[in-house]
Amino acid sequence: MSDQRVEGSCLCGKVTYEIRGNLGIFQYCHCSRCRKFTGSAFASNLLVAPGDFQWLSGQSYLGRFELEAAKHFATTFCKHCGSSLPWLTQSGKAVVVPAGTLDGDPGIRPVQNIYCASKARWFEEPSELPKYDELPPKGR
Repeated sequence: MSDQRVEGSCLCGKVTYEIRGNLGIFQYCHCSRCRKFTGSAFASNLLVAPGDFQWLSGQSYLGRFELEAAKHFATTFCKHCGSSLPWLTQSGKAVVVPAGTLDGDPGIRPVQNIYCASKARWFEEPSELPKYDELPPKGR
């Protein structure tokens, strides 16, 4: 856990936010909802208390989608660039912050993987794959 300040933003920069205080839990979620929302194998999320989160700019650009069948899940996004953004759970008890929207190092690291039973069948552990600092050489 950490007690600090970190800012985040969308891809176009019209929406900005900050987290102050406890940065909460950092985890990877493999559920099908997070996969659909992120377009990735899993979501990298921080869960923070609503009182530790604040929008700084661009609130008029926020769009929100709530899945009726979900108890907690919702999504927030920038209506200008489409970036995923932090969202208040439907219960109102936490703000889910997509870690990829942070502008700096939060100073904490992921501590767990959740909903692994529903992970994508095609998922391969990143540590098992070749690594390149840029695009791989042609022919790969």
